[in-house]
Amino acid sequence: MNEERYILFDQYLQGEMTAEEKDSFEQNLSHDHELALEFDTFREVQLRLKDKFEFEEEREAFKANLTTISDKHFNTNKAKVVVMRPWFYAAAASIIILFGLFFFDYNNPTFADYDNPEPASFVERGDTNATLKEVQTAFNDGKYAAAIPLFEEILKENKTPEIQYFYGVALLEESKYPKAESIFNELRSGTSAYKEKATWNLALSKLKQKKYAACKEILETISQDYENYDDVEKLLDELN
Repeated sequence: MNEERYILFDQYLQGEMTAEEKDSFEQNLSHDHELALEFDTFREVQLRLKDKFEFEEEREAFKANLTTISDKHFNTNKAKVVVMRPWFYAAAASIIILFGLFFFDYNNPTFADYDNPEPASFVERGDTNATLKEVQTAFNDGKYAAAIPLFEEILKENKTPEIQYFYGVALLEESKYPKAESIFNELRSGTSAYKEKATWNLALSKLKQKKYAACKEILETISQDYENYDDVEKLLDELN
């Protein structure tokens, strides 16, 4: 774990970055899937801790912990100012660094539990469409950031439900929620074979954002005829 990331996350959430720093940070989030997941978890931890710790003694104890950790880990020859946050941000940084809360179970399902994209199969042997081959390979290799611009190029001339669906999945994997949900909602309102799959992935988008009520509401609209309805039932049970 890189403790300095948590201070960076906190600075971003508190609006303490310059415009240039903020833009650079958001670019990193959009291209680094692991960083984005850590950031999402850090933000969730903050929200949970805000509700969990209520007494002054606990607030002061966590402040003291964070101060000690900052002195130990961040004091270098270069002067560095660490601004003390409100007590719950101090608690968040302290607990994460000391105990590794990224690995704690909060009794809620996670996106990772259900993140299992089906492989794309756009081309057959002998197909000469180089772009389709390239995007298929990128997607199936989990290189979603590389696949997205290829999908966008293909969709300019070949806007099929299949291409749209896998484009939406790639967007979701890269945490580009508004674009992904726009694609899934369009497919969800249609009659293609990807209607239920798109609805499932729309629910997963809400799950990845920790929007559990919205996730449950969408899941309840999925038909029992959906081929992976067992996953729908399982997720609904975990959300109840």
